[in-house]
Amino acid sequence: MSAWIGEGANRWPAAHVLDTARLYRLALERAERGARYHAVAEEGVAMRAIAETIGRRLGLPARSITPEQAPAHFGWLAMFATADLPASSALTRQRLGWRPTGPGLIADLEQLTDGEVRAG
Repeated sequence: MSAWIGEGANRWPAAHVLDTARLYRLALERAERGARYHAVAEEGVAMRAIAETIGRRLGLPARSITPEQAPAHFGWLAMFATADLPASSALTRQRLGWRPTGPGLIADLEQLTDGEVRAG
């Protein structure tokens, strides 16, 4: 089963791996001492959308679970699965000129081939 907790409205930021790699390169080339950079192309993707997409791609049922059921389903990740973590890369983009171009998380999950889905 692919699950979300409650309404699944909590959000996770996301960035494509190639965009993240470009950001690392820019940070190494142009970094300011003590600066922090955020690899965030999407400020927040709803957990329900993530779980539904994963469930559809893997042929699994996707449904809501209660906060009490979360530890049994997610294990040690349960504390993260309930978090609402929107984030911004506005300063990172401004300081480093970073412009993510990769697909969004849901689009990327939808594009995976069967071999990629099964291999993880």
